[in-house]
Amino acid sequence: ETEYKDLVQTDAAINPGNSGGPVIDVSGRLVGISSAKMAFTPQGVPTQGLGFAIPAEVVRESVNRFKKIAQKRPGTKNEGANLETSASNIERLFGIQLQNLSQELSDALGYLRGRGVLITGVEPGSPADEAGIERGMVVYRVGKSDVTSVPQVEALLGSVQSGSNVNFTVGVIRVRGQNRQLGAVSLTAR
Repeated sequence: ETEYKDLVQTDAAINPGNSGGPVIDVSGRLVGISSAKMAFTPQGVPTQGLGFAIPAEVVRESVNRFKKIAQKRPGTKNEGANLETSASNIERLFGIQLQNLSQELSDALGYLRGRGVLITGVEPGSPADEAGIERGMVVYRVGKSDVTSVPQVEALLGSVQSGSNVNFTVGVIRVRGQNRQLGAVSLTAR
């Protein structure tokens, strides 16, 4: 029998496969990471809506501990630095924040499934902002390559230097009403 201590109780639905997600408060601050649900009381009575999360403080401490361990391992520091730089290239060079466009998200937004990555933020004054790119649009192509994931976009932009021009195809292809609004835009990396 396992005993868990110091967990945060939540009424958020925690089902098989969705533990590990963030539990946030109304201000958007991390409260914890969903981890377990209580299906039955100790007396065997079924329960509903009784979930538990690992507190944010514990998560932060663990992440900091993992970072220290990773920095001590040979080769890891350089690899991590390259990944970090690559992951921030999109935002650093063009002022665009991206998110993978899952089937569920595509359906919810009415976008065509399996194509593109969602633009979740555009930095004011950035090359993307100056070109008229807006939050909620989708990047469908980078250069001549169709894109379907953020890591793919990161890889395509990995060698881009400041001052380079990169062509993007952005817009929205909606399922309902056959609404298709696409545009090609060339952005200069800052």
